[in-house]
Amino acid sequence: MRLTIFNGSPRNKKSNSKILTEKFIEGFNEASDDQPEVFYLASARNREMHLKAFSESETCLIIFPLYTDSMPGIVKEFFEMIYLSDLPRPARLGFILQSGFAESIHSVYLERYLKKFTRRLKCEYIGTVIKGGVEGIQIMPPSMTRKLFKNFKAMGKYFAETGQFSPEIMREFAKPYKMPILKQWLYPLLPSSLHNFYWNANLKKNNAWEKRFDAPYKL
Repeated sequence: MRLTIFNGSPRNKKSNSKILTEKFIEGFNEASDDQPEVFYLASARNREMHLKAFSESETCLIIFPLYTDSMPGIVKEFFEMIYLSDLPRPARLGFILQSGFAESIHSVYLERYLKKFTRRLKCEYIGTVIKGGVEGIQIMPPSMTRKLFKNFKAMGKYFAETGQFSPEIMREFAKPYKMPILKQWLYPLLPSSLHNFYWNANLKKNNAWEKRFDAPYKL
């Protein structure tokens, strides 16, 4: 199987998508001698190369994060270029959609778009893997990411063997669909410093802590 993977994260090679892709490829390589090619859409100057690689692929996977219930602009741009291009298209196309939201409900509307987009390209739709709770995996201890990485590795191996995403792992990744009622009641009671720890740390890291309440577009 000639597999090409496109990473659509604006964070490029420092992204969570890259980490998940690496685990997927680890598993893929256990069952296949074909080494997947990986391209990064954040490198806009290479867009013609990306289009060429897409057109020459037999099977293509696109992995990217959910940005405010939608896709990053670089992914949308790439989709538009694909659609307008006269180049050949891969026979099969699938997606891995990850986000910081724990609940998969945030991603289901974009999933519908991806399915429709694939059909408009006249490609076979492999499916869309949805995995929430991914933001922060780069600072989590191994005990918190072990299961996630193991499942992505297993997903890659299953894909190499069958050409499909594992339905069992997809169902596991999609949990929870919504936040449980009890958690909805308890979450607001937690100190904001606790559930905003990661974001506050990044604000301070980028010298933006004092600007966190800025509203430059407010009239």
